[in-house]
Amino acid sequence: MTITDPRAAAAPTDPAPRRGRWIDDWRPEDPEFWESTGRRVARRNLIWSIFAEHLGFSVWLIWSVSSVFLVSMGFDFGPQQLFLLVALPNLVGSLLRLPYTFAVPRFGGRTWTMVSAALLLVPTLGFAVAVQDPGTPYWVFCLIAATAGLGGGNFASSMANINFFYPSDKKGAALGLNAAGGNFGVSLIQLFLPVIVGGAGIFGMVKASDGGIHLERAAYVYAGLAVVATLAAYLFMDNLSSARSRPREQLQVVREPQTWVMAFLYLGTFGSFIGYSAAMPLLIKLNFWVPDPAPLGTGIYFAYFAFLGALVGSATRPLGGWLADRYGGARVTLAAFGGMIVFTLAVLWTLTQLTPNPGASPAVAEDNQSWFPWFLAFFLCVFASTGIGNGSTYKMIPAIFRTRAERASTPGTAERATALGVATKQASAAIGVIGAVGAVGGFLIPIAFSSPWVEQPMEATKGAFVVFTGFYLLCAAVTWFVFLRRPTPARAHTSLAGAGI
Repeated sequence: MTITDPRAAAAPTDPAPRRGRWIDDWRPEDPEFWESTGRRVARRNLIWSIFAEHLGFSVWLIWSVSSVFLVSMGFDFGPQQLFLLVALPNLVGSLLRLPYTFAVPRFGGRTWTMVSAALLLVPTLGFAVAVQDPGTPYWVFCLIAATAGLGGGNFASSMANINFFYPSDKKGAALGLNAAGGNFGVSLIQLFLPVIVGGAGIFGMVKASDGGIHLERAAYVYAGLAVVATLAAYLFMDNLSSARSRPREQLQVVREPQTWVMAFLYLGTFGSFIGYSAAMPLLIKLNFWVPDPAPLGTGIYFAYFAFLGALVGSATRPLGGWLADRYGGARVTLAAFGGMIVFTLAVLWTLTQLTPNPGASPAVAEDNQSWFPWFLAFFLCVFASTGIGNGSTYKMIPAIFRTRAERASTPGTAERATALGVATKQASAAIGVIGAVGAVGGFLIPIAFSSPWVEQPMEATKGAFVVFTGFYLLCAAVTWFVFLRRPTPARAHTSLAGAGI
């Protein structure tokens, strides 16, 4: 039954859903409704959305660390082939983010969370089968790695869904928590996969198994968790009627210049986060470690430290959303790009101190080991900056559309309420477009590090960091020019600069 009596809406009970857990009356901008009813329902949906998105990210990045173990299992793959396996899920995940976003208004957030969680069985079970057969050809691994991109699409649908549940002054923190919960999936898969499959991990507190590496164990664990997420969405989440819209209406956001400006900035923040997260285990392995002598080799064992970057970037994402709520998303985003520029140059400096290790020499690995603390510290600062930038940019997206709606309508009128409702739908659609473009960085960064057109792997890595630094400078300039510079009097009403976004 649909709630129509305002007094009923104020009662301390959940909105009465109709069949399929559709809620017809949802007014998060109404303070009385939010405090009495909306907050509790939104929190419940946020919790289970985080869980499902967390699993999606874990499956999406499962190849980032498992690819490092393939050689020890008998698969004869070179560095460029391994970087491609790491990059493919990110490419597919970025392409799927747009249709996943549009699926929320079409089918409902609860319904699509169930579907997207169940789809994670495809990459996990395929992974389990392939890694148990040393004769599995490389092209099959590429195909299965590509299906892991299904987990990357979860982020866009989850963020679009949660955007509808929260009022504007709480979107930054809510979206930051939702995204951070998903981003933590990257860190946890990199932390626990080595332990689950029988490798050494957790800073050496867990020793390698005598029975060797069994990558299929991790796949079965996450397949089981995908079933749990599907059931949890069925039992505890809701669909919102107010989130319904037609694809044609949603696609109108691609005509908005601000959508592409934010996509460009998000490519710099999230693209860096997911790309560096995917590539970091291989970067450590190729530059600071060799497998001889067994079992842990010489130098820095990658499984001990590879998860730290994603952990730091995930932890700082809610901070970026909170800072954006407090100081404005554009200011925080500009500061984040400033940090990325400085610390990327610092990482590049540490790489210039290393000796190239193309022959996997124990002597070279041991010599490079002394520079690893600097490399790791500066890289973690890069990750922290990307996390803050991720949180602040996602605060800016709904703020942009809300600001435009407020400028085009009169306060306290039905026109204003309608305009704000349309703005929320536009922001959710824009999140899909922006998230799709941003995730492309997860493909481009590993490819840049492998750079088959560069003869020396170390030179390819250095050149990639130089290009990334230049890109961050451009992102910082765009942020200032579009959102922070003082507009001319003639454009003060139409420009978003100085609007507190």
